[in-house]
Amino acid sequence: MKITTIICLLGITMAPAAAVAQTPAPLPAPNPPSAQTPLPSNAPFATQKLLLQLSDADMAKQKLVISVANSILKDFGPDNVSIVVVAYGPGVQILFANSPERIAVDSLIAQGVEFDVCMNTINTITRDTGHTPELNPKAIKVPYGVGRIMQLVEKAYILDRP
Repeated sequence: MKITTIICLLGITMAPAAAVAQTPAPLPAPNPPSAQTPLPSNAPFATQKLLLQLSDADMAKQKLVISVANSILKDFGPDNVSIVVVAYGPGVQILFANSPERIAVDSLIAQGVEFDVCMNTINTITRDTGHTPELNPKAIKVPYGVGRIMQLVEKAYILDRP
């Protein structure tokens, strides 16, 4: 009886080790962002992180993105919030050099807001039209808008699509 009890106890105490040995290996970490897609450092002590998606050419939506960014900066203060606007698809028009919203965009950039432009969209425009649109030189070029959004969401940015 003692041998059976000892064997049972050994089986119980060894079970967790066996379970650990059978645990699948952790998934590999996602690829780090490329040198072209720096993570925002405009507010290193930010307590709030906001990501604004802009994928529409509609001027009202562009103005809304600008309004939301201004309101958040006013409410939290530029040192307490990190705001990134990712423009792709028709939304890249806000980052054209001749955009009607250029002054507002430049003002937000001066306050630490990051504006990312999807180069996949720009390359498509170039291919379709035969010329590359001139971009706001303060815009940060990223390979893919949606990929950039995914990176930022992984970094605890709250995604909003006004």
